[in-house]
Amino acid sequence: MRLRLLLRPGWLLLAFVVVVFAAACFTLLAPWQFERNAEREATNAALESSTGADPAPLDDVLPAGAAPGPATEWRRVTLRGQYLTDAEAVARLRTVQGNAAFEVLTPFRLPDGSAVLVDRGYVRPVGGIRVPGFAPAPEGTVDLVARVRVDERDPQGRPAFEDATTDGHRQVYAVDSRAVADAAGLALRPGYLQLEDGSPGVLSALPLPLMEAGPFFSYALQWIAFGVMALLGLFYFTWREVKPGGALAEPRPRRLSVAEQLAEDEYSRA
Repeated sequence: MRLRLLLRPGWLLLAFVVVVFAAACFTLLAPWQFERNAEREATNAALESSTGADPAPLDDVLPAGAAPGPATEWRRVTLRGQYLTDAEAVARLRTVQGNAAFEVLTPFRLPDGSAVLVDRGYVRPVGGIRVPGFAPAPEGTVDLVARVRVDERDPQGRPAFEDATTDGHRQVYAVDSRAVADAAGLALRPGYLQLEDGSPGVLSALPLPLMEAGPFFSYALQWIAFGVMALLGLFYFTWREVKPGGALAEPRPRRLSVAEQLAEDEYSRA
C-alpha cells in the first residue's frame, strides 16, 4: 500500500527529473569532459614530439594535399613559394594572450602550382575594433617554417565580407582555408600553416598552447559523482518516506489558518 504512494504526480515528477539529470551526467556531461581531456592530451603529445624534431618538407607530412589530422597537427614543416597578397584575409574576433587581436591569413603558392593558407600571426586592433596597418608579405620566392593546423569551423557558416568598416581588408570569422578560398576564388589545400617566428612575412607569431593537463578529467569525475549522488539521494528519500512513519505513509494534517484557529477557540469557550 505504501509503495502506491510513490505514484503521486509530485513524486513521479521529482523522480523523473533526478533520473534525467543522472542520465545527462553519465551520457553527456562526463563524456564531453573526457573527450576534451583526450584532445588536450593529444595536443600536448603532438607539441612535445614536434618541439625537438626538425621540420620536414610539407609534402612529406601532407602528401598530395592531404587534410591535417590529429597525427599531423602541430608538425613543423618547411615550404618554398610565393605569397598571394591579393587573396589575403583577416580573421576577426580573435583573442591572443587574453587580448583582442586580428590574425592575418595570406595564401601561399607552392612550386607545383597548389596553394596553402598561411597564418602570418596577429596584430592588435586600433580603437578596439579596427584593423591596424601591418607589414605586407614579402614579394618573390621565400622559404618558410610553419606548423600544420587543422581548419577551424565557424558554427554559423558565415562567409567572408568586405565593406566600409573593414578598412579595405577582407575579413573572415574563422581561420578556415575554405572560407578564404571561396572569397578569393582560389583553390587551397585543406588546413592551414601557422608561421613560426623568424620566417619571412611573420608579424607577431602566435604563441603555442600551454602544455598542461587542464581540469577536464576532474570535471568529468565530478559529473559522474553528481549523477551517482542524485540517484543515491532519490533511493534514500524513497526508502525513508515509504517506511512506517514516513512522510508518505499517511496524509499530513492540514494546518489551520489564523481565522480557523480563532473560530475554534471561540467555539471551545462557548
